Amino acid sequence: MNITSNDLPDLQMDTTFKSPQGCAAAQRALDYYLKPAVSEQEVEERFFGVNSNLSGEESLVHASDLLRCAAATAFKAADGLQGVSRDLAFSVVHMVDMARAMVDHSLDGGVR
Repeated sequence: MNITSNDLPDLQMDTTFKSPQGCAAAQRALDYYLKPAVSEQEVEERFFGVNSNLSGEESLVHASDLLRCAAATAFKAADGLQGVSRDLAFSVVHMVDMARAMVDHSLDGGVR
């Protein structure tokens, strides 16, 4: 079966398109097929970020200091409370102290 040009419908083609520049759909298509790395996931913005040059040991030292401050704050808050509220606040102090002990243990190299 041979198809001749007479059998095909007359298609109007837009030949004015010179470049994908300025055509967002064309640019997205080219990026999708030619540059798959362009569509990387967006990085979540955070209120607080950690310096990427910070070593693991420095991070643990800062974490230990932050936990010490959190325990002191919770202790002071619990001191002025009564009943169940006081018990809950002191349980926070206890949990923060346990977390700090784990961080400090890690800083000591895991040695008992």
